[in-house]
Amino acid sequence: MKILEELARKTRKRVVGLMSGTSVDGIDAALLELKGHGSASRVRVLAFETVPFPRALRDRILRSSLPGGGSVDELCFLNVLLAHRYADAVRRISRKSRIPLAKIDLIGSHGQTVHHLPRARRMYGASVRSTLQIGDPSTIAQLTGITTVGNFRTGDMAAGGQGAPLVPYVDYLLFRSRSKSRLLLNLGGIANFTYLPANCPASAVVAFDTGPANMVIDALMMALFGKKYDRGGRTGMGGSVLPALLRWMLAHPYFSRRPPKSTGREIFGEHYVQELLRRSRNAAPRDIVATASAFTALSVYDQFVRFVRPDGIVDEVYVSGGGVHNVAVMGRLEQYFAPALVRPFEALGWSSDAKEAVCFAVLAHETVLGRPGTLPQVTGAHRPVVLGTISIPS
Repeated sequence: MKILEELARKTRKRVVGLMSGTSVDGIDAALLELKGHGSASRVRVLAFETVPFPRALRDRILRSSLPGGGSVDELCFLNVLLAHRYADAVRRISRKSRIPLAKIDLIGSHGQTVHHLPRARRMYGASVRSTLQIGDPSTIAQLTGITTVGNFRTGDMAAGGQGAPLVPYVDYLLFRSRSKSRLLLNLGGIANFTYLPANCPASAVVAFDTGPANMVIDALMMALFGKKYDRGGRTGMGGSVLPALLRWMLAHPYFSRRPPKSTGREIFGEHYVQELLRRSRNAAPRDIVATASAFTALSVYDQFVRFVRPDGIVDEVYVSGGGVHNVAVMGRLEQYFAPALVRPFEALGWSSDAKEAVCFAVLAHETVLGRPGTLPQVTGAHRPVVLGTISIPS
C-alpha cells in the first residue's frame, strides 16, 4: 500500500512506543527518532511519559484477567476503552514533545495482556497456543491518524513459539557489547532477562521469563496494607525473611522448567497469592513482603545459575522496570551477582522506565519494513517471524 511504501522509504522516522504491563499501573509512552534498521538501528528518545490508570479501571482489568472473571461484553468494551486511553497517551506525548500528531510516523502498541497461554493444548485436531492483548490497534490508528502496529505476540505463537519474550531482539540490536557479557534484567510485573555474551551473534542470545517480579509484591501490599506497591522497597526492607515460605515459593515447578518459557498472571496471580497468604497467615505482614522481595531477587539469580551460568559468565547487570526502584530487591541482586556490577538502566544512558515502550517502537518499525522481530531460540518458534498486525488510518 502506498502509505507503507512511503513510510518504508523515509530514512528518519518518529515512532511512539506504548506499553502497559502485567502490573497494570498505567501506560508508558515513548517518542523516538529512529534511523536505520536491524543491527544498524539508531534510536534517540525525544520524550517519555507514564499515564497512570485510574484505580477503578485497573481493578476492572485485573478482574477481567482472571479465569471466569471477564465476560465477553466486558472484554469487548475494555478492548476499545483501552485503545482510547492509548490514543490519549499518544496525544500527551505529542504535546509534551511539541511535535504534532501529523509529524509522527508510526505507533507500536503492545496492548494490555489479560491472558497468556503459551503452552500448547490440543483442541479439535489443532495444537493451540493463545494470548490476548486488548487495546485495539485499529481504533488507535483511527483516533490518532497514525499507522499503528499491535498484536505482536500471536504470529510467533502461530509459528510454534511462546509469543514471549519479545524485548530480547531489541536488546540485541541496541545493547550488545563487544567486550562485556551483559544481563539485561526487566523487573515489571514479571521478571525477564536477556543474556548477551560479549561480541555475540544473534543466535547466542539467551532470554526468558524468570518468574514474578513486582506482581506478587504488589498484590501482597494491597492485601496486607491497602497500598498499590511497596514504595522504594521500604516495607520489604523493614521485615525479616521467612525461610519456610521462601522455600515453598522457590519450589514452584516453573523454576525447574527449561527455556524457552514465559509466564504471567495465570500462574503467579491471585490464586498463587491467596495460597501464599494462607501459608503465612500467622506471620507479620512486613515479613511476608520481605520474603516476597527476597524471592523476586533469588528467583532471578536461581534462573541465571541454572540456565545461563553453566555456559557463560556475566560482567554487568542492567536493571529496568518498576522494580529498579525497590531497594530491597536491588540490594539482594547486588549480593547474588557480585562481583558483577548491578546498575539501573540509566547507567547505559537510557530510562529504566521507558525501556519496554522503546522496544515496541523499534519492533513496530521492523514490522513495517517487513523484517522479522524475533529470536527463535528465545521464543521457541520454528522460524523468525514478522510481528504484529498493521492498522492504517483512513
